[in-house]
Amino acid sequence: MIILWYNIANLPEGVTIMADRNNDHERDELFRRIYKIATDLVHAGHVAEWDFKSYVLGTMFYRYISENFTAYINEGEHAAGNKDFDYAKMSDEDAEPAREGLVQEKGFFILPSELFCNVRARADQDENLNETLERVFAHIESSAASGDAENDFAGLFDDFDVNSKAIGETVAKRNKVLVELLNGVAQMPLFSADGINPDMFGDAYEYLMGMYAANAGKKGGQYFTPADVSELLARLGTIGKTKVNKVYDPACGSGSLLLKVEKVLGKENIERGFYGQEIDLTTYNLCRINMFLHNIEFDKFSIVREDTLLSPQHWDDQPFELIVSNPPFSVPWRASENPLLINDPRFSPAGVLAPDSKGDMAFIMHSLSWLASNGAAAIVCFPGIMYRGGAEQKIRKYLVDNNYVDAVIQLPSNLFLNVTISVDIMLLKKNKTDNAVLFVDASKEFVKVTKNNRLSDDNIRRIVSVVAERRDEQHFARLVPNDEVGSKQNNYNLSVSTYVEQEDTREKIDIVKLNAEIAEIVAREQKLREEIERIIGEIEG
Repeated sequence: MIILWYNIANLPEGVTIMADRNNDHERDELFRRIYKIATDLVHAGHVAEWDFKSYVLGTMFYRYISENFTAYINEGEHAAGNKDFDYAKMSDEDAEPAREGLVQEKGFFILPSELFCNVRARADQDENLNETLERVFAHIESSAASGDAENDFAGLFDDFDVNSKAIGETVAKRNKVLVELLNGVAQMPLFSADGINPDMFGDAYEYLMGMYAANAGKKGGQYFTPADVSELLARLGTIGKTKVNKVYDPACGSGSLLLKVEKVLGKENIERGFYGQEIDLTTYNLCRINMFLHNIEFDKFSIVREDTLLSPQHWDDQPFELIVSNPPFSVPWRASENPLLINDPRFSPAGVLAPDSKGDMAFIMHSLSWLASNGAAAIVCFPGIMYRGGAEQKIRKYLVDNNYVDAVIQLPSNLFLNVTISVDIMLLKKNKTDNAVLFVDASKEFVKVTKNNRLSDDNIRRIVSVVAERRDEQHFARLVPNDEVGSKQNNYNLSVSTYVEQEDTREKIDIVKLNAEIAEIVAREQKLREEIERIIGEIEG
């Protein structure tokens, strides 16, 4: 798995850049260590490819919150003049009185003896290390139960099963693996000269998730949006903006799209935080871990687990100024079994529900409904929803007639793991200044990387630039009036190929020149015949 890092320059006005702050050498060393831990676990037969990410990520998360918690306390004491103070060296008894206040401030509490560094120091001699870790994780989760961070911490360590036979048939074997995990994560270069480096923790997460998705087959890939596509969605959604109030993903997966916005705009420019909903338990836990590893405090994110289409959980938080999403393709949602859905304010404006077997348009309508009047929604779409008839056509008519579709972008094929087809991005806005849809054929905007295609910095820059400027560009982009999209001929077809003429890459033939060459060949042929007849005549005569 190759992670792409972008250095995009000369973008249209209003598109901001967050430079990568990590040292390349340190990052390479970090990735090398992650790869070694993961491959050691898998190849040694300890952990299945599907499971290894939970153990490595869980250990990274445990280290992170331990170091983050310790640094927070130490900084306060050092600022007060107690320069030699170190929370990790305190007794549990002395630390306990501060529990209530720290839970209110940080959202959780960890006793000194239960910090990562102290548990690791004793790990080799701890015959009950599995029980120790189980107890520590339970204590961390329960500490948050008395505060506002309860929902953010509940069940975070559920996938880190210290007693699973997946990591060893006996307690001794399991503990050996756990020691290796603690030591391996302890050796990761996750700190800078200034202490904790959230960027390095975040990079580690993205790299490991990339490995996980690549190795886990379809089940893993369906939860993973590649970094380049995430980058494109974030930049499309933030054109003309330097900050937003809230960002939302209705099918947030592991949270990569939400956090790509944080990288593009900067955390300080997302004023009221990150919101997401996810139905899969494992991925829901991964998303919350991802938030913490990117140094997003508990009061700055709200990630919930439920079915977004049937049980949306953020009614009180919408509308959102920015929505980015890669919802599942063609997910069944059996809308016809619930007669109340046609009256749901998210879906009722279109007068029809998305098909039972294909909930794609339901995610589109949900996102549009919760989009702020000054906002933008950038959504990855299965191409079929752009041209299929029936209910999906009626929903497209509603979207176009009400001037909500800002742009449709056709991406290259083979960008996503385990998805070889070319997919689309639909960009929705409620505050458009024209009555037209920009269609962009970006199907040839890619570089080849191993088995998959990838969007380079130049590719992303070109796509974002043409969308920002809403300009025509031959064979690449065309601004089409809504009336033309809704005409009898097009009938609300939103397929890019309908409107953007493909470039003819066939060799052009000069007919005049070709005729002249043929005439010359014929003349030479006639002369040759005459010469042959002369030679035969001489022989016969």
